[in-house]
Amino acid sequence: MAQVGIVMGSDSDMPVMAKAADILEELGVSYEMTIISAHREPDVFFEYAKSAEEKGYKVIIAGAGMAAHLPGMCAAIFPMPVIGIPMHTTSLGGRDSLYSIVQMPSGIPVATVAINGGANAGLLAAKILATSDKALLDKLKAYSQSLKEQVEKKDARLKEIGYKEYLNNK
Repeated sequence: MAQVGIVMGSDSDMPVMAKAADILEELGVSYEMTIISAHREPDVFFEYAKSAEEKGYKVIIAGAGMAAHLPGMCAAIFPMPVIGIPMHTTSLGGRDSLYSIVQMPSGIPVATVAINGGANAGLLAAKILATSDKALLDKLKAYSQSLKEQVEKKDARLKEIGYKEYLNNK
C-alpha cells in the first residue's frame, strides 16, 4: 500500500516529479505516481483526491504549472498533508505556479517547495512520515550525514588542489 501519492497535471512535469520518487525510493517509502489534469478531467481528479485517504496515502505530493490548481484542490479534499511543487513555466518562470500554490486561503494549507523542487518535496514527505516511523527517521539522519560527508569531501579536494584546478576538473 502506497504511503505517498505523487500526482502531476501533465507528463511534462515528470522530470521534476521523478526527483521526488527517487528520494522516496532511496528512503524505502512506498508511493504511487499518477497523471491527472484537475482542469481537463475534474471528475477523475475529484475521485483521486476523495479516495486517497482510503488508499492509505499519508501525504500527497502534487506538482502543477501555470494556474496550478492541483495541489490546492488536493488540500481542499484530502485531510492530510499536501506538498505542492510549482513547475517552471516559460511565460513567467514558475512564479505563476508558485503564487498559485503558496497563496492558499486560510484553512486549506499546502506546504510548498521551490520551483521544480521535486527532491525537497520527497524529503519533506519522508520527514512528515518519519514523525511516527523510527526506521525512516534513522534513514533520514543517515541521508543528512551523507550530504555532510559529500561537502566535507569537496572541501578537502579544494584545499588539496586549489580553486583553479578544482574549477577546471569539476
